[in-house]
Amino acid sequence: MLLDRLRIPFECERPDVDESVRVGESPFDLAARLAATKAAVVASRRPGDWVIGSDQVADLGGRVMGKPGDFDRAAEQLSACSGRIVEFHTAVCLRQESSQRSLPFADHTRVRFRRLSATEIERYLQAEQSWDSVGSFKCEGLGISLFEAIETRDPTALIGLPLIALAQNLRAVGFSVP
Repeated sequence: MLLDRLRIPFECERPDVDESVRVGESPFDLAARLAATKAAVVASRRPGDWVIGSDQVADLGGRVMGKPGDFDRAAEQLSACSGRIVEFHTAVCLRQESSQRSLPFADHTRVRFRRLSATEIERYLQAEQSWDSVGSFKCEGLGISLFEAIETRDPTALIGLPLIALAQNLRAVGFSVP
């Protein structure tokens, strides 16, 4: 959905990489490593193409928050976020195997959650089932009502792909955007 906004042709391909956190790895380093690994895996299959690998990691006090997977875990995550700041590290790597070029970049977003009651969390999760979203919310939907503030250079980063930096890097490698 986000990449469609840039109006360049693309195909989606799953990299199928291990997304486990390594011992001592920071949330930012995890996002950067996964974006680069995803780009490298897919670029190896498509050596002449420019490949975009990306990953987003939510960081609550230095702890990586993943996709919850179900209602109970989502409720736990949102309860833990209540009244706190969560850092979102969205890393991207633009890579072309044939030229051995990689352009890694990242965006950092701070989300300040308002204090959430158990009733509000339950009501939100019943209205918008966000088990597949890092942090248990969808800011492009009703999840925006859970926040006091969002601090970022690029509002699309929190959705999952920082289009401002991506467009800049695509132009740097020869794409016409717009």
